[in-house]
Amino acid sequence: MTDTDSNSLPERKRGSGVKMVYDLLRDEILDLKIAPGSPVDEVQLAERFKMSRTPIREALVRLAGEGLIETLPNRSTMVANIDFLNLHTLFDAMVLMYRVTTRLAAQNHRADDLPIIRGFHEDYAAAVEARDTLAMIATNVAFHAAIAEAGRNPYFTSLFRRLLDEGRRILRLYYQSYEEQFPQLFVDEHAAIIAAIEARDIEEADRLGKAHAEQIVAQVQRLFSRNDRLDIAL
Repeated sequence: MTDTDSNSLPERKRGSGVKMVYDLLRDEILDLKIAPGSPVDEVQLAERFKMSRTPIREALVRLAGEGLIETLPNRSTMVANIDFLNLHTLFDAMVLMYRVTTRLAAQNHRADDLPIIRGFHEDYAAAVEARDTLAMIATNVAFHAAIAEAGRNPYFTSLFRRLLDEGRRILRLYYQSYEEQFPQLFVDEHAAIIAAIEARDIEEADRLGKAHAEQIVAQVQRLFSRNDRLDIAL
């Protein structure tokens, strides 16, 4: 944050400071810029953001409500660890929602949905070409969220967005496991999904959505079952 940004904070609308802190810390946690298990100090954050501890505390409460921040019995606060033991429950939900949202998009999409979906697909392809892991994660979320929107079921869209966000830390490790040698497979699978949606081929969209999700799950499972240690700079 620059001095100019810091000096402008008192002029922000009421409550906007909370949102700024929440948004920034949430992205840093989900992108693993702040490692799981890291301590969270309200005083240090207040100094960092040049604001009182009240909005900091409110932002942390919001993050705790999403399971990203934990308060320990000694009242200290830390970034929540990734629950590797229960990843199967996340994977089950993700596979189901990939299928449902892709299927519904094939059934219910409108003509103006397709350029939006293709735009995020192109952004994702560019991120793969650039080997930009964080951009890949962001554009992948945007791509699949746009597909969910095209399915015209706001409940599924909301749930899928939550799952995609919760999976961002896993995806960070997932893409890192390729050591920046990202296969073209990801881009090709997205293109096939778009083609099935455009053709309104509901069963093919379902099949592709399931295969795409299961491919991700299988790679993550291989990652955590390796005998060698994973050495990732956080």
